[in-house]
Amino acid sequence: MSIYVGNLSYEVKDDDLSAVFAEYGTVKRVQLPTDRETGRMRGFGFVEMSTDAEEDAAITALDGAEWMGRDLKVNKAKPREDRGGDRRGGGGGGYNRNY
Repeated sequence: MSIYVGNLSYEVKDDDLSAVFAEYGTVKRVQLPTDRETGRMRGFGFVEMSTDAEEDAAITALDGAEWMGRDLKVNKAKPREDRGGDRRGGGGGGYNRNY
């Protein structure tokens, strides 16, 4: 499972987030998504830890905690929704198929 971390400062780096969560166990992976057009961080991220117990401890300790001037929103990440369409981000072909 993965942890969702919201309301992050746009200045946060992977190493910063990893260091905070490392206080509660072994951090396996940190992801900080960026905007495709601007390259700027989107204000949220995901953290994977070694065990569910470590994740639970981190969530309990960090949800609502103030860090870098912001109150963190920390909870179990929900599975990604299928938005439909294809990988090109659409759902239509842009032309009329009358055949």
